Amino acid sequence: MKQLDKLKEVDWKHLKWKDIKDLYVEFKEIINYLVFGGLAMVVNFVSYFIFARLLHIDEVISSGLSWFCSVLFAYITNKLFVFDSKTTTKKELIKEAISFFLARVVSGILCDVGTFALMVKVLHINDIISKVVTQVMVVIMNYVFSKFIVFKKKKEEVYNK
Repeated sequence: MKQLDKLKEVDWKHLKWKDIKDLYVEFKEIINYLVFGGLAMVVNFVSYFIFARLLHIDEVISSGLSWFCSVLFAYITNKLFVFDSKTTTKKELIKEAISFFLARVVSGILCDVGTFALMVKVLHINDIISKVVTQVMVVIMNYVFSKFIVFKKKKEEVYNK
């Protein structure tokens, strides 16, 4: 709620660079999450094109490979630029990476596949509308998983800030 109050205080008609900088600092995590999420989507499409069209790999296999590339890109950028995760051992890094990939599998199964199928096949909602709705759900679910499970701050990190 504190962040929403800050948005209400902004003079949007007379916005200055300092205001923009302050807003970025306040909403850095969310802004970076959306920016790098958009870039992960680009990685997905570009890598799919490379695998399927240039390397002539089967479309389904190419789709799986491009998903892996985009999730790997998302993990690295979320770790470094969004949630500023600090892992000190190889074991912590592997645990964090596995939990990130598993969270993406869960959101993919629940929303990308499950909810989409329910909306299109059972509720007979237009596929494009269904795709947009499920992608919004995926973004929100992935953010929640990342923030509160995968990159959850340890108590001493929170207190040291």
